[in-house]
Amino acid sequence: MRLKIAAERGAAWHGPPGGVGGASREDALAAEPDTGADQEDHGSAVVLTAVFRRHHLELVRMALFIVGDQATAEDVVQDAFAAVHRRIDRLRDPGNPLPYIRASVLNGCRGVLRRRAVARRFGGEYAPPIWSAESAALLGEDRREVFLALRSLPRRQREALVLRYYLDLPEAEIAEVMGVSRGTVKSTTSRALTALARKLGEES
Repeated sequence: MRLKIAAERGAAWHGPPGGVGGASREDALAAEPDTGADQEDHGSAVVLTAVFRRHHLELVRMALFIVGDQATAEDVVQDAFAAVHRRIDRLRDPGNPLPYIRASVLNGCRGVLRRRAVARRFGGEYAPPIWSAESAALLGEDRREVFLALRSLPRRQREALVLRYYLDLPEAEIAEVMGVSRGTVKSTTSRALTALARKLGEES
């Protein structure tokens, strides 16, 4: 499956020096000023910083598959970490904020796509820079082909494929991130794979 191959090849791509988004945002998160919070707050900050360092690049790439350009993907992920940081003490499992961050990134991507849809209705058209010739050279033609095919899928189908074949999440976790049932995940993924295979000229 080309999507899985493209995701695996994408894992070797680190974008500009310092990784996608650079080191500055990681440093900014890790170096937030001490406001005199108690030990529990400090522990939560340590956990969130560890998640940032381990998963930031992966989350940016996830967003990139959905929104289509790196700058927007970076902004969505940064906003997701900031949002979870503000309410981490209210999470069901503050020691494992990654599922909440993934869901927040997905919701941020949905918001971006909604705003673009509104702009198109009023005559505006947005062409993400990732579809440019320069980005094609950076990503490689195989992955560009997958990106273009994914871009044409309905939003939910695109999300299901990215979560399944890029992040390699099981159905239960995909359902939690997308806010749907496991049955919906299964049927959506099946339809998406059929549509993607058709667009890529592969047998379903």
